[in-house]
Amino acid sequence: MTTNETSISVSRIIDAAPKEIFAILSLPARHHEFDGSGFVRNAEDTERITKVGEQFVMNMEGEHMGGEYKMYNHVTAFDDGKMIGWKPANEDAKDDPKGWEWLYTLEPEGSDSTRVTLTYDWSDVTDKDLLHIFPLVSEEQLEQSLKDLAGAVAGS
Repeated sequence: MTTNETSISVSRIIDAAPKEIFAILSLPARHHEFDGSGFVRNAEDTERITKVGEQFVMNMEGEHMGGEYKMYNHVTAFDDGKMIGWKPANEDAKDDPKGWEWLYTLEPEGSDSTRVTLTYDWSDVTDKDLLHIFPLVSEEQLEQSLKDLAGAVAGS
C-alpha cells in the first residue's frame, strides 16, 4: 500500500494469469463485481475496452451525488494484459474528466499468479469545489476491490 496527498495504491497477488484478470477489467459490464466502494450499479456499455480514447458509461449511486448518477469514463491507459485506466466525467461535462483516475497494473508473478496494483489518483483535480471530497474512496475500499476482483476471476 502506498498513500500520499493525492493518491492511494494497493496491491494483491491474484491466482490467475494476467490475461484472465485483464479480460474482466476490460469489460465494463463486469465492473460492478469488483467495486469495493459500492457506487457502481451497472454498465450502459457492454463492449470490451480496446484502446486509449474510448469512453464507457457506468450507472452509479451514492449519497455524495444525491442518489443515482452516471459517470462517463475516458480510457487513459491501455496495454493489453498489463495496464488499464480511466478518468471519469459526470453528466454535466461528459467530455471533460475532472482529474481523478483509476489505474490497474498487472505484473506476472510466476506462471499462474499476478500482482495487481490499483491506484486511485486525484493529482490532476484542479476544481477547488471538488478537491474537498478526496479521497472519496478509502484504502480499505480499494483493498476490497482487489479482493472482489480475485473472487470474480475465480468465479469466471
